[in-house]
Amino acid sequence: MPERNRTEIVRERVGAVLRRIEGDPPELRRVFTGVFADDIASDAERLHGSDGNGPDSALWGAIVTIKDLLDVRGHPTRAGSLVLGDDPAQRDAVAVGRLRDAGALILGHTNMTELAYSGLGLNPHFGTPDNPAMPGHIPGGSTSGGAVSVATGAADIAIGSDTGGSLRIPAAFTGTVGFKPTQRTVPRQGCRPLSHTLDSIGPIARDVAACEAAWRAMAAVPAGAGTPMRGRLIVARNFGLDGLDDIVASGFDALLAGLRRAGLPIVDKPLASLERYKALPVWHFSAVESRAHYQDEYLRSPDAFDPRVLRRMQRADEVSAVQYCRTLQARERLIAAFAEELGDDFLLMPTVAMLPPAFDAFRREEDYDRLNLLALRNTSLANVTDGCSLSLPFRYRGHLLGAMLTAPGGRDLDLLATGRRLEETAPFAR
Repeated sequence: MPERNRTEIVRERVGAVLRRIEGDPPELRRVFTGVFADDIASDAERLHGSDGNGPDSALWGAIVTIKDLLDVRGHPTRAGSLVLGDDPAQRDAVAVGRLRDAGALILGHTNMTELAYSGLGLNPHFGTPDNPAMPGHIPGGSTSGGAVSVATGAADIAIGSDTGGSLRIPAAFTGTVGFKPTQRTVPRQGCRPLSHTLDSIGPIARDVAACEAAWRAMAAVPAGAGTPMRGRLIVARNFGLDGLDDIVASGFDALLAGLRRAGLPIVDKPLASLERYKALPVWHFSAVESRAHYQDEYLRSPDAFDPRVLRRMQRADEVSAVQYCRTLQARERLIAAFAEELGDDFLLMPTVAMLPPAFDAFRREEDYDRLNLLALRNTSLANVTDGCSLSLPFRYRGHLLGAMLTAPGGRDLDLLATGRRLEETAPFAR
């Protein structure tokens, strides 16, 4: 296709998306905390005649949304909160700048749980977007607006953070693909932290190829031919499979049967390293580190926080310096044990143990806490083990569910190759 035609198509797409957002359709309400209409329109104009990565880039002309904790020059970064002020960012976050360099068009900042401190996506300050895959139910979080922007077709790719599942949970709940890369691959400069130990930056998209293109740009990994799938799919019966909603349990069993029929190597076996993980107080990381990062705001205006986020930050008072250091040391041992035990294989399990809860399921604090822990249970493993992890959507009896692949850190390309292979296999194939 001639470049001029591609440019015109990009301009038309940008205009159509902006008109759609301006029309305030129900499915896009509370998705954005800021729409950068003037910026994206002028950026689309400038794409014509671009060189460098130019029109050969996989991201050239892609419409991308940014979670409201990554800096976008000229716009405030609020992290879903009222306590961080409205001063505009002076420069893009490193990840955002690299996306621009690859030809991506930045549409706006998307809604999120305050400070990214929950897997549910609820926000009392800016509201919570509805789940387009299951109206009346939560979209998951904390990258709630980003997942919905992709699921509704407003964006090609959403960029967010993942501290305990914040890319993969909303991906599973909305029928999209969520990729949590190895933490060290994507620079975090210009990103508001929750836990510097666990935070990763990654994409949500409609397929693995788009996630890979975004990750390669942000991680400065040159485009290349995909690697073939290698390694087995491990189903560890000692973690991640208990307490499942009935439809999630039966859907996962049906998925395994389909993958076996397709000839994929699946092995059922327990992993000893997962017993270590279950014994680790993983809540220490976000509680202690969020307080360290936002202590000034915590002391100055505690009533301005979401009470549910404030309660979790207060738990830092329960952790002594000795306990925190021991938790860090135990994590280092776990990272090594998990990588050694899994080797070249991939852990396969349901992304989330439950279907998206209805909005009215959170009236009591104990319900919120219980459902949040259950939402985060399976996904947090990859963050604590410094791994990489991918959630893939599939349908079962009319429901959109997520299946999650996890590998030790540094195996991102192998993981993405395996994700592409599964994506072509029933029941993943769309």
